Amino acid sequence: MTRDSYYITTPIYYVNDKPHLGHAYTSVACDVIARFMRLDGKKVKFLTGTDEHGQKVEKSAAAAGIPPQAFVDEVSQHFRHMGEVLELSNDDFIRTTEARHIRAAQALWKRLEDAGDIYLGSYAGWYSVRDEAYYAESELIDGKAPTGAPVEWVEEESYFFRLSKFQEPLLELYRTQPDFILPESRRNEVIRFVEGGLKDLSISRTTFSWGVTVPGNEKHIMYVWLDALANYLTAAGFPDIDGAHYQHFWPASLHMVGKDIVRFHAVYWPAFLMSAKLSLPERVFAHGWWTIEGEKMSKSLGNVVSPDHLVEKYGLDQTRYFLLREVPFGGDGNFSRQSMAERINADLANNIGNLAQRTLSMIAKNAEEKVPDPMLAGKRPQDVALLDLAQVTRADSLDSARDQIRRCKFHEMLGAIISMASAANEYVDREAPWKQRKENPDAMQATLYTLAEVLRCIGIMLQPFMPESASKLLDQLAVPAHARSFEHLRPEHALIPGTPLPKPQGIFPRIETDLAA
Repeated sequence: MTRDSYYITTPIYYVNDKPHLGHAYTSVACDVIARFMRLDGKKVKFLTGTDEHGQKVEKSAAAAGIPPQAFVDEVSQHFRHMGEVLELSNDDFIRTTEARHIRAAQALWKRLEDAGDIYLGSYAGWYSVRDEAYYAESELIDGKAPTGAPVEWVEEESYFFRLSKFQEPLLELYRTQPDFILPESRRNEVIRFVEGGLKDLSISRTTFSWGVTVPGNEKHIMYVWLDALANYLTAAGFPDIDGAHYQHFWPASLHMVGKDIVRFHAVYWPAFLMSAKLSLPERVFAHGWWTIEGEKMSKSLGNVVSPDHLVEKYGLDQTRYFLLREVPFGGDGNFSRQSMAERINADLANNIGNLAQRTLSMIAKNAEEKVPDPMLAGKRPQDVALLDLAQVTRADSLDSARDQIRRCKFHEMLGAIISMASAANEYVDREAPWKQRKENPDAMQATLYTLAEVLRCIGIMLQPFMPESASKLLDQLAVPAHARSFEHLRPEHALIPGTPLPKPQGIFPRIETDLAA
């Protein structure tokens, strides 16, 4: 049975610094999926937020000379601001310092404890404060974590979670649900890790105090990743598992994460949920990283790109488009100003923008600023062929787009929309409505109507990716706000001849070369 709800989450972002390109990438991808699902008739919950506990935060706050709560209050606001800059449509913003989350994290701990999967012992091993992760000796590279982060030897009393107990259940999960982890490269990486053997996981610390206290033993602080992962349950209404909100939205449909934290989400998290006897999320997708002009993004190199900078320089929708079109989602990508300018100019200004500008300008000049009447020329096969590319004329026409979105193949869906615009531009050149105006005005009406209808469909399909630009395009076609869902791609919702149209305006300006440089 297909669920009428869709629950999507970003990772909650760690509040030790300001947002950068990587945070924007994850957030925009989730926003696109959330908007797509709403347009497709789903009741959506889109969650983002901030991870505010742990030793790293405690140290950063001490370095800043302020209490941890004041520190996280300030940095969390930067991530709220990023959401505003990117015009994210999230329904909730969670902070792990909220009372609702502390209650949920402790309730999850109790379920693991009641299941007999927590015991008290002592931990001795390598720990990375930067990664908030434990590493085996065999995982260290030149004395550092695999991520390059420094590690320190830690010895302290600790509670442990019986992770080893879940090795076979996890492998069975990966076998029976091959799409639980995407892309496939990450799935294979996780399987190799689990097949290598799972050791019980240290899940509490006593050497610092900034975190959620362990129920029944306040000298212990809950391991930050157990605390952090619980946020997905918190926002769904846990521990009220009989409540309407939890019943409607849990399990999560998709956890979107960066490839560096796939282990926490695809190994530890399902194991915690199995122990707690709670439903597992449907999918974890781990995307790649961005380099900047061919170099790793780092503060020391001074090449960290902020979302504010991109939006201010290139435009919001242009930024959103580039991030999801430039490289297949899941792999690594390189941000360069030149490639961004070229992509914006080629796909948006020269293709979709040019198609809209010349179509709407010709309608304004030659069709009395109204939607043309295609029936004056009768049903022409070339019009039908182009409209078949754009309109939903079959029951399965949207299935391809749905599959692309569910599997995060954004570049493929955008590629199909660009191909549709390219086909329409080729159609303009073949039909030459400027000639038809003199030789066969009825044919010109049919040509211009067909182009306007294709633009309507392009506008509807672009909404998840470029909401502001798509709205401008649909406004210029006089498409009512209530007629813009995917259901309205069907031919019965096509433009009505004679509908007055506003004065056309450009949608996608070109990026000048000196600006890109």
